[in-house]
Amino acid sequence: MNYKEHITIVDNWPKEGVQFKDITPLMANGEAFKSAVDEISAFAKEKEVDLIVGPEARGFIIGCPVAYELEVGFIPVRKAGKLPREVIQVDYGLEYGKNVLTIHKDAVKKGQRVLITDDLLATGGTIEATIKLVEQLGGIVVGCAFLIELTYLDGISKLNDYDVLTLMKYE
Repeated sequence: MNYKEHITIVDNWPKEGVQFKDITPLMANGEAFKSAVDEISAFAKEKEVDLIVGPEARGFIIGCPVAYELEVGFIPVRKAGKLPREVIQVDYGLEYGKNVLTIHKDAVKKGQRVLITDDLLATGGTIEATIKLVEQLGGIVVGCAFLIELTYLDGISKLNDYDVLTLMKYE
């Protein structure tokens, strides 16, 4: 499927000079969204994952249906102050600044095989931070899956040690 047919480019959002890749038309098209989830699920199945981990908020949108399809758990990674129990955290950089990500301290067990999902791979900061959180808890990151990769931001260079699936690339 040509997923790019279901992406809307929004110029100058959220700031001047940025061409935002809007995935909501893809999500609104049942056939396209199902196809994307099926492709990521097949990738995850090959990796024999125990858990899907996704950073907020669009990592939830991608990861939850994949976890459902595979009958495995989904673990949210959230910004500071959003999770109700004891967490570990990591500082990270992203396209538009800096932030903190957290995960529940008991979310991933040592040796569990984890696939990390998100809508977009840009600079790689969010995913790099998510990987650090999973690995600090003893999880094994067996892959990362994205709808979109912005190749001109070279986030893939931070993921050299991981298998990566990307459904669309923008150069």
